[in-house]
Amino acid sequence: MKRKRKLKKIDLQKFVSKTAKRGSIPGTIEYIGQPRVDKVKIEVLEFDESTTNETIFSSVSEMKAYLEHPGIKWFQVTGVHNSEILNEIGNLFNIISLDLEDIANTTQRPRIEEREEYIFMVFKIIQLDPVSRDVNIEQISIILGSNYVISFHETTPEIFETLQTRILTGLGRVRKMKSDYLIFAISDIIIDQYFTLIESVGEMIEETEEELIASPDQSSQEAIYKLKRRLGYVKKSIWPAREVLNQLQHSDHELINEDTKIYFRNIYDHTIQIIETLESLRDLTSGMMDLYLSTVSYKMNEIMKVLTIFSTIFIPLTFFAGVYGMNFKYLPELEWRNGYFIFWGIMITITIVMLFYFRRKKWL
Repeated sequence: MKRKRKLKKIDLQKFVSKTAKRGSIPGTIEYIGQPRVDKVKIEVLEFDESTTNETIFSSVSEMKAYLEHPGIKWFQVTGVHNSEILNEIGNLFNIISLDLEDIANTTQRPRIEEREEYIFMVFKIIQLDPVSRDVNIEQISIILGSNYVISFHETTPEIFETLQTRILTGLGRVRKMKSDYLIFAISDIIIDQYFTLIESVGEMIEETEEELIASPDQSSQEAIYKLKRRLGYVKKSIWPAREVLNQLQHSDHELINEDTKIYFRNIYDHTIQIIETLESLRDLTSGMMDLYLSTVSYKMNEIMKVLTIFSTIFIPLTFFAGVYGMNFKYLPELEWRNGYFIFWGIMITITIVMLFYFRRKKWL
């Protein structure tokens, strides 16, 4: 049985950025995003080349003692809807109010700001729901300090579990490098999510092309619109993310080491690859819409051709039937003994001659 797809309304929040209420003072921390009621969770993963330590905080004030520790600290703040907690974190780490405002606004575009004491970055995480196959977009804001990284998440950051495992088990270079390498590791995972979505779109394109060739219908058109929407999500996120990575690899900020820039250059190359693939897929989806319209038009033309042929065949038959159906008293042929059979012979002959003619013209 052919699978039917249901076209959902476009979530404009994924395309259109929102701002604070009109008249608000610049730097006002106001949460903008999906309604959240969960309690904000703050945890830290502290590590150096030989040791690791995980801690969950019950208040922001507990984070202060960790700032004096010599190792690298990765603070993960899950939930950006509590402006009071954001303000406390901002006071503790000297984060300016404009950056705190952008952290609370989950509709920000990917961007980077280099401050005197830290570097502020915004990325978009794009994931596919394993059940509904819908696209989920979340914002992650990152603060890079001298020996710490703070990441702000809307929900539990499950995609970074593999990175945490690598840190805890000592795999890879993370524990041997400085905090800017941790930014690379986080960015690399985020960019890999775009590859996953691109692969999903490619598979959907192949399936939709097969359906278009076999039997195009309304669900095929809906599938094409869904593909275009997914590509729109990626384009909106990957283009500015490329500029963020480009600035990181050319940054002169003291927090970015020369040894780490080569890694950012590698991720930047990945974004270029994604953009090139994205453009190719957009061309394919545009061609698929043309294919859909052409196939539907061809199908309609075939239907109209059959109906026209039947109409053409019955025109002379209707003419003869109309002539001998007239109510005149004297029609010479009515007295013929075999007139009925002669009439049918003429009808059948006309039909055969017309079908032969249509076949010769390749209209059938």
